[in-house]
Amino acid sequence: MRTSRKRAVALRLYAAVGVGAAIGSLLRFLSGVVIVSGLGLSALATTAFVNVVGSFAIMFFATATGPDGRLLVRPWRRQFVMTGLCGGFTTFSAMSLDTLALTLEGDPWRAAVYMVGVIGLSLAAAWIGFIAAERLNE
Repeated sequence: MRTSRKRAVALRLYAAVGVGAAIGSLLRFLSGVVIVSGLGLSALATTAFVNVVGSFAIMFFATATGPDGRLLVRPWRRQFVMTGLCGGFTTFSAMSLDTLALTLEGDPWRAAVYMVGVIGLSLAAAWIGFIAAERLNE
């Protein structure tokens, strides 16, 4: 592959990840608006929601587009969804911040339940995404 072609392929990949991340971050922000302002729930619910939904989405897409998957997508499209969109949408750092804030506010039990709950639900969502994509792949 010529150098200019390699550069074009790399730029497409970088752009796909960047645009995906921007869209994912915007969706995370809008989720917070709906969950906190619209539904009146805690900001903790927003972080939990995006991590659980994002875990399902990334595992479903990874399985459906993997080597044994039924959906054939170009590498840059796969990175757009998995690294960009899902990476921008989910937020482990916010969960860490929320957990530490609860601990510092004197509520370590709530912090522990929150952290274990979000991680557990995220793993369960990833498992459900895997099973759903496996069925699609049959």
